[in-house]
Amino acid sequence: MDAAALVDQIPVSPLAQGETQNVVEVRGVNKNYKRTVALRDIELDVREGEVFGLIGPDGSGKSSLIRAIAGVQQYDAGVITILGNRIDSERSAERIKSRVGLMPQGLGNNLYPQLSIDENIDYFAGLRLVPKDTLRKRKEQLLAMTRLTEFRDRPMNQLSGGMKQKLGLVCTLIHQPELVLLDEPTTGVDPVSRRDFWSILTDLVHQSGVTAIISTAYMDEAAYTDRLALLMDGKIIFQGSDDSHLALAPGTIVSYQIKNAHHETQRIRKKHSQVQALGDLVRVFVRDAEPDAAIASVAEIASPERGVLTASPPDLEDVVASHLITEHAATSSAPEPLQIDDSNPTTTTDLHLHGPALIQADQLVRDFGKFRAVDHVCLEVAAGRIFGLLGSNGAGKTTVIKMLTGLLPPTSGAGNVAGARIGRASQAIRERIGYMSQSFSLYLDLTAMENLKFYAGVYGLFPKRCRKRIPDLVEKVGLVGYEHRLTADLPMGIRQRLALGCALVHRPRVIFLDEPTSGVDVLGRRQFWEILVRLARHEGVAILVTTHYMVEAEHCDDLALMYAGRIVAAGTPAKLRSELKENAGVPLTFATSSPTQALRVVRENGFQRAATFGRNLRILSTDIERDKQRLTELFRRENMDVSDWQSNELTMDDVFVDSILSQEQSRAQTLKSTPTQPKSEPEYAP
Repeated sequence: MDAAALVDQIPVSPLAQGETQNVVEVRGVNKNYKRTVALRDIELDVREGEVFGLIGPDGSGKSSLIRAIAGVQQYDAGVITILGNRIDSERSAERIKSRVGLMPQGLGNNLYPQLSIDENIDYFAGLRLVPKDTLRKRKEQLLAMTRLTEFRDRPMNQLSGGMKQKLGLVCTLIHQPELVLLDEPTTGVDPVSRRDFWSILTDLVHQSGVTAIISTAYMDEAAYTDRLALLMDGKIIFQGSDDSHLALAPGTIVSYQIKNAHHETQRIRKKHSQVQALGDLVRVFVRDAEPDAAIASVAEIASPERGVLTASPPDLEDVVASHLITEHAATSSAPEPLQIDDSNPTTTTDLHLHGPALIQADQLVRDFGKFRAVDHVCLEVAAGRIFGLLGSNGAGKTTVIKMLTGLLPPTSGAGNVAGARIGRASQAIRERIGYMSQSFSLYLDLTAMENLKFYAGVYGLFPKRCRKRIPDLVEKVGLVGYEHRLTADLPMGIRQRLALGCALVHRPRVIFLDEPTSGVDVLGRRQFWEILVRLARHEGVAILVTTHYMVEAEHCDDLALMYAGRIVAAGTPAKLRSELKENAGVPLTFATSSPTQALRVVRENGFQRAATFGRNLRILSTDIERDKQRLTELFRRENMDVSDWQSNELTMDDVFVDSILSQEQSRAQTLKSTPTQPKSEPEYAP
């Protein structure tokens, strides 16, 4: 049975049967943590049966607001009313506990690692006093919706990130709450699992009457919400629908191709502060300008070697970044943008494009018992190059990094890092590389400066060298003004810069970064990548990075996409997009009232690689008009409404999703044709 049909079986909440009303009302709420203001005069209404999004940068107050609404955190002033009950004490929060579900921030943070999927669900059902006969039916429905049924006996600590979050959602919904509160549930989750998570959630909300408040660090996820609020510095600066954000920062995005886009950004920043380079594409946000005027403004200062200038509206990420840039300009808390010496052409990208290979992997294999986590992986990263390793949660990316850094011996295969052979010279490798792991590696009770000095000591730097190196590093990674603050008090984006500084303190020739920007806000991510580009282009550092932000993949010189331990696609971002366009066409997107049901219909009728995209469906088409007519007739027969047809350019998100979906379908067909084959392991790498 498909997910849409399963959602239909879930009983409708009593709240959804009457007239529309507010499920949550927040009036003048303030919250302080000693001298830090977390929430300032918050005014908020959330209607029944809607998905309400909370977006904003690190430390903007999203988590504080969700915890206050859930009744697990006290607030200093104001009034919060939930489901008609004023929440102003532990006793009042206790009265509505059975009607509210809370999923806290972090992969699996509300779950028990040693318990299986089944056992976790049963435990939470027991806490909520769900009757056993009701539990049995409800659990089967939710497991089927989230496609976790076949893994129900697997311990939580052996699940991929996406599977953990889907299990967390099941445990949150098991007592059938009327209000669901989800705090950044998709942070650290791959794009395919994120889309899957949102598809399940939005269909469940809209068909069963549940109301959801969800915070997110991914601006593209605003497309899944009915309405949203943008928080900054504890204040709500915008409330409304996702498509009304343009009023916040009117202007135009001007884009063009150029060979050395990162060098070009310095020319543009003389006039326009919000500019970024994505591969060979330059994007400039021209505030308060119509398209023609914006193009003319950029043309005045752009390089003569540029490509054609095109104009488009800013997206939500551009709007948020614009507000953050304005805020940082007022507080001087942002690092200096990447500076390039225009007078010396040898400092450009060309210097290191063909440098020596500093990272090499040759047929690397890693087995954990009978499970093969990495399957004959080959890759090479030259000096001055940024190599992106992409893949779903559990695809084997972290295991590859652990083998290359000497933390894990390979089962077979060979490799060299910074001139040392992996498996035989682990200590030599560790002395020559910088490494930022997924798990946070800083000491929270030390200041930023104390962390830098500690790591300098670990790497054996003499005091005289430290006195020169550390101040230089503080400026390079944008820590000026934060040196003497406790690490625990730093925003996530600043912590990640500090972690990078600690990894660079001994001037390594090679850096490994495992999802370094997970949970970091949009401006923090852009600034972090400015630093990485400077390290590669001007210091000749070889960088291998994993990321779930597909926009960041555009910064990489080379990419490899992993699935089930194998590399299934490789090349430059432009090459991968070109191959997808040649083989499958360009994106065709359309809106529908039930994305999950529509997805089932289109896949059953030949569009096997269709995927949800916000509230819309997205297919790849080699003939737009033909497929549009075919789909229109198909949905007419199914009595389904579709609208808002749009054709867009391919993105790395399209490349990732299409590649993973095609691999999953190929794997499913193989298993179906060989029924006697033992059940394969889930995508999990310890």
